[in-house]
Amino acid sequence: MCTASEYLTEDHYFGRNFDYEISYFERVCITPRNYEFEFRKIDNMKTHFAIIGITAGVDAYPLYYDACNEKGVAIAGLNFAGNAVYREIEEDMVNVTPFEFIPYLLSQSESVEDVKELLENLNLVNINFSEQLPLSPLHWMISDRNSSIIVEPLEDGLKVYENPVGVLTNNPTFDLQLFNLNNYRNLSVKTPENTFAKDLELDTYSRGMGAIGLPGDLSSASRFAKVAFTKENSFSGSSEGESVSQFFHILASVEQQKGLTFIDDPDLYEYTIYSSCYNTDKGILYYKTYDNHQITAVDLNKEDLNGEALINYPLINEAQINFVN
Repeated sequence: MCTASEYLTEDHYFGRNFDYEISYFERVCITPRNYEFEFRKIDNMKTHFAIIGITAGVDAYPLYYDACNEKGVAIAGLNFAGNAVYREIEEDMVNVTPFEFIPYLLSQSESVEDVKELLENLNLVNINFSEQLPLSPLHWMISDRNSSIIVEPLEDGLKVYENPVGVLTNNPTFDLQLFNLNNYRNLSVKTPENTFAKDLELDTYSRGMGAIGLPGDLSSASRFAKVAFTKENSFSGSSEGESVSQFFHILASVEQQKGLTFIDDPDLYEYTIYSSCYNTDKGILYYKTYDNHQITAVDLNKEDLNGEALINYPLINEAQINFVN
C-alpha cells in the first residue's frame, strides 16, 4: 500500500511513500535521452526525454515505481489489488504493458495534456515482465505543475479522472475516494464553534479540536482523507529547503511503521520503505528511507543526458546521524 501527493509553492513537488513488506533493492535510476527503450508489442524508442526516478534493482530494464521527466511530468504507480484489470492484445490499439506504462508516457510527454492524448488509444496488456516478476495490480497518479489526473485500468475500461486534491492511495476506486471526503467536510484547522447544544457550555480544552474525526489508521481510505487534509492545509515558505521539508512532513502524516501492518505471513509486515520528493521544475529527486531520515538528493541535470546507458545510484538505507560533539 502506498500514498502519493503533490505540493505547490514557488516550484511544483511530487512524490510518494512506497509501502511494502519486501524491498527489491530500490535505486535511483536516470534514463538518458539515447537509452533505447525496448517495448514488448510496439516499436522500440531510441530517443526520448530524459527520466529520473526510483526503480526496482532487479534487471537492466528501468522498472520505475515513480519518476519524473525533464519536462516536469511525474508519475507514481500504486497498488490497486482487486480492481486492476489488464487486457489481451487489441490490434487497433497501442499495446503497452503496465511495467512499460511510465517509460512510454514520460518518454514523450511535455505535459499532462500530452499524457491524456496518449491514453486515448492505449491498451494495458497482460504480459508479465518475467516468470519471477509477474505484473502488479496498479493505478497511477500523473501530475505536472498545472494539473493532475488518476488512471485506473478497470473491468469496464481505462478510466481517467481529474484529480482536484492532488493525492492518491490504494482502494477503493478514485471516484469513491473523492466521494468519501464528503464525510469530513466539517473538519477545520480552526477552533470549532459549539454547535452541540445552544444551552450547554462546552470547553475548548485543546488546540487542534477542529480536526477531531480525521482518520488516523493505516487503511488506504483513511490515509487518503488524512493526507488530503494535511496537503490542502499545509503551509511553508517557498524556498527549496522549506518546500522539500514540508513535502516530507505531508508524507510523514501517513507513513507506516514496522510492526503495525502485518500481512498473511506472520514474519512480514508492511512499512514505508522509502519516501520520494521530486522538484519537477528543476529535475531534482529527494528521498528518505525507513532507517535513513537524512534527505538525499540526485540532480537529473548534473548528468550527461545525451548518453545511452542507465545511470544508477543505490538508495542509502543506513542511518546517517550527525554528531555535533
